[in-house]
Amino acid sequence: MTKQDLKIVFMGTPEFAVATLRALVEGGYRVVAVVTQPDKPVGRHGSVLRAPAVKEYALSVGLPVLQPEKMKDAGFVEQLRGYQADLQVVVAFRMLPEVVWAMPRFGTFNVHAALLPQYRGAAPINWAIINGETETGVTTFFLDHEIDTGKIILQKHFPIPDEADVEYVYDGLMNLGAVIALETVDLVIENDGEISAISQEEWLNNNCQLSIAKCQLFAAPKIFKETCRICWGSTAKKVYDFVRGLSPVPAAWTTLVEREVAEGSDSSPIDLKIYKTQKTGRPCTAPAGSLLVEKNRFFVATSDEWLEILELQMAGKKRMAARDFLNGFKGVQNYILK
Repeated sequence: MTKQDLKIVFMGTPEFAVATLRALVEGGYRVVAVVTQPDKPVGRHGSVLRAPAVKEYALSVGLPVLQPEKMKDAGFVEQLRGYQADLQVVVAFRMLPEVVWAMPRFGTFNVHAALLPQYRGAAPINWAIINGETETGVTTFFLDHEIDTGKIILQKHFPIPDEADVEYVYDGLMNLGAVIALETVDLVIENDGEISAISQEEWLNNNCQLSIAKCQLFAAPKIFKETCRICWGSTAKKVYDFVRGLSPVPAAWTTLVEREVAEGSDSSPIDLKIYKTQKTGRPCTAPAGSLLVEKNRFFVATSDEWLEILELQMAGKKRMAARDFLNGFKGVQNYILK
């Protein structure tokens, strides 16, 4: 079997998926169609539709694009079947019904931005950093009935430096995901679709013999606004990892409130997004959330040490360095973060 013998349908939506689609196209693989989410309303009144990044790229290289509202829609399923794909490749898309993932003769594989079975779910990059992991990676696996539980085909590891945020890891895994996707497609071609894959249970049993710690599985659920609120009563290390695990998007946040509000005062809490912090190693006994300013440097108390805030954003303002925030916001030590 050659690249041109294998008909591929690609499924994905955001920029993360574009890297893999581009690698397939530029690598000479036979992508016969692309499936992505419907255009999304944007703007104040939702009157403008924005196309997904995958759609924009697909159209730029002349690929047909399908945008079903519902994956079980009979018309879509029939249209998809008409492409007679041998294989479907999924990157950063939605959960597929069996009628879709079981359609190709060689099945459907997904590129997941984590080392499965760790971090199953919608936000694996964020949660790996939030939990202070020093390593993550990408996994290709065959889809089955439950989300992110199918048999593992390949994995590639990616180190997470202590100072790395989501943007850094996202970019690294986006490119590594393209590499592992092509290697997986090549396996399909070289073996006429008969490639070996290992169940996640078997993988876990094999690896737990090396380290009991690896048996603890962490989930990666979807992140909501309340998920992003900082708990200053945590250790400095946990807050530091929490902030970088949400930076730059959706961003960790907190509320700036006055310590003592005078009677009749119209002072209102101020929401702040925190983008970057720095561990100081400086012990702290002040109440969690207490603020300290020294020589234009901005510190906040955690449960064990002072944490320095380096970059933040007030509601309605631009992202800025802590020094600039302090220059424009006098008397910040009369406030506390909650």
